[in-house]
Amino acid sequence: MYSGIVAMALVAMAAVLFLYALHRATSVRADPLRGLPAQSGWIPEEHALSRFHVRWYLASIVFLAFDVEMLFMYPWAVVVAEVGISAVVEMFLFLGALFVAVAWAWREGAFRWV
Repeated sequence: MYSGIVAMALVAMAAVLFLYALHRATSVRADPLRGLPAQSGWIPEEHALSRFHVRWYLASIVFLAFDVEMLFMYPWAVVVAEVGISAVVEMFLFLGALFVAVAWAWREGAFRWV
């Protein structure tokens, strides 16, 4: 009558024990020799996961925004001969919008580093 519940409990306990044993087998032990710097010999001054300045995030977003336009230009270069003048007009409209975005980013100071 309760065989399904007992079987499910046994499977759950086996899974928990397996995960615990896996964790114990693969965990990193606190070894003082492993904590020393290996390559340069210098003691690190700050944590490896320290925060970046907000300018780097802005630079990466601007890079991604203007790099995505290349995703549109490569397929366009393949089909421009087949489609004709409408493809050229569409690309110049796209490049115009891109130029407006570059001008706005320049005006806002997104390209200044100091």
